[in-house]
Amino acid sequence: MNEAKLCFTLGTLKHFINNALALSYEDKNITGYELLNPLLEASEKNTYVETVSNKADILYKRIKESLRSMMTFAYLNNIKRISDKLGLKEKPVVLAFDYTDEDFYGDVQGLDIYGWKKKDAVTGHFKFLTCSIISDDIPEKIPLITLPMRVGHYKSSVVLHCLDLIRDYIGKIKLILFDRGYYDNDLMYELSKMRYPFLIFVPKKPEYKKFLEELEQGKTIVVRDYKVNKDKSTFNGEKIMAFLKEIYDPRNEKNYDWIFATNVEKIILSDILSTYKKRWRIETQFRVQDDANIKCKSKEMHIRYFLFLFEQMLQVYWICFYKEETSFKKFIIAMTKQSKKYCKIKEE
Repeated sequence: MNEAKLCFTLGTLKHFINNALALSYEDKNITGYELLNPLLEASEKNTYVETVSNKADILYKRIKESLRSMMTFAYLNNIKRISDKLGLKEKPVVLAFDYTDEDFYGDVQGLDIYGWKKKDAVTGHFKFLTCSIISDDIPEKIPLITLPMRVGHYKSSVVLHCLDLIRDYIGKIKLILFDRGYYDNDLMYELSKMRYPFLIFVPKKPEYKKFLEELEQGKTIVVRDYKVNKDKSTFNGEKIMAFLKEIYDPRNEKNYDWIFATNVEKIILSDILSTYKKRWRIETQFRVQDDANIKCKSKEMHIRYFLFLFEQMLQVYWICFYKEETSFKKFIIAMTKQSKKYCKIKEE
């Protein structure tokens, strides 16, 4: 990997830290220059910042003093630069939304941690909502925005907020893909009102299972009305539903029943399964990011959110500028090595 290129990427990460945490020598006596190497080393070794550096306390202190909105817009500032460089505003895009969780061990308190009792000693999860590009014709399938999710959040509100934040950095939205956790009348109503095309995987509720049993093998398309109660009023909506009975999946060599909801008729009439399976690319992104995981014991969502965004920044720069050269893990190792070398030269 080109050394000058790595140094430039290190510089952008340093600016991300400064902007996210409002750091300067004049105000805080520390900047991203001192914090970048500990973060990279913890990411490379998938360990705690305190394990590899004595900067953990000052890092966490500065994160707590910052605002979540500052972290979000520091991330978006980098997305804007990449969008300008890659011309993403001129390209129609397919997007996918998905939640990802970070394990928590300890006493679950507050609205930032979701209780959990299904795995080993894990007692809870911090939850993040990510929106990513997954278009076939855009090789840079990057996470555009991630927001922290509190217990009791409104799906429609946070999804529309994400779309509002990224709309100036991308082209026309061709389709938005969601898994079954987003099958929500309020979300479908708001997306349709804003003219956002969507495709949602529908859970097999008893009424739908019974309807499927009565169908013959193949695809059946129906239009259903629904009502949304909000703001002391009732609103009427319409969704197109596709029931796919005993459809063969070559990957698993089995037949499955699928149900989808959309507001775009041509999506239903096309190869809906191949279209929906593109959503799994966002899950691949989460697995890739695990190679950059920085461990943390904090109960503070501020700290968890900043570390998560830093990991995603690494992934974004790898996808856009290094993916054809090396693996993600080797990229992080090279970045850490270059950062240490740079620090040594500065000290000398």
